[in-house]
Amino acid sequence: MSDQSTLSGVQVRGAGIDDWRQILGRIKARFCTGDFATGLALVNKIGDAAASADHHPDITLTYTDVIVSLFSRDVGGITARDVDLARRISSYAAELGVLADVPGLTQLEVGLDTARGEHLAPFYAALLGAEIQRGEPVDPSGQVPTVWWQDTQGVDEAWRCPSSPSSSAGTSMSGSATTRASLAFALSWTPVDAWSAMQGHLATGWSKTPTAIAPASVRPLDADAIAHAPTRNP
Repeated sequence: MSDQSTLSGVQVRGAGIDDWRQILGRIKARFCTGDFATGLALVNKIGDAAASADHHPDITLTYTDVIVSLFSRDVGGITARDVDLARRISSYAAELGVLADVPGLTQLEVGLDTARGEHLAPFYAALLGAEIQRGEPVDPSGQVPTVWWQDTQGVDEAWRCPSSPSSSAGTSMSGSATTRASLAFALSWTPVDAWSAMQGHLATGWSKTPTAIAPASVRPLDADAIAHAPTRNP
């Protein structure tokens, strides 16, 4: 198979790269280095391999971990080049005595229940400091989640959140909560509402119950209303 051909999920899972998982169109691994020096040593090895292969991953280095994502930007998918480099990176980690933390992999993205994604995209791109890629606001630096649109046509009712206030939990969030290869939330507040909700919970901490995040005074709105809501500085 050409290294320009994108791989299916089945092909990626069958590639034998046990340290890695396919998440949101990339293969991703988290290596528990334990200290900064070991992490930096691993990153340097990855950098040399990436330079020789002319194929460059996204890397996050923290004091205790190195997180690596691989994706072939030129073809918009995962290719054999990513799998080959993933194998090399895993071998470098093994040489350093570093283990992969597969259960520790995570990725957050935001899904909005709306049929007007193309109209909302510029608003959310400006709000999040992102750029629009294939109709969705995407932060190339990975600092904020990608926002994607769930068309309201044909929504699976089993995953729809309540659209009216709940008597047992204050005000509920409207829209649909779905999972799309990771955790996705349906958000339905204006920036003003979100700020009000945050202020209301600074003293007591955030609730772990999604339907109890917003205080009763916050009015839930559908996604289409967000772009047309008035804004003010907190």
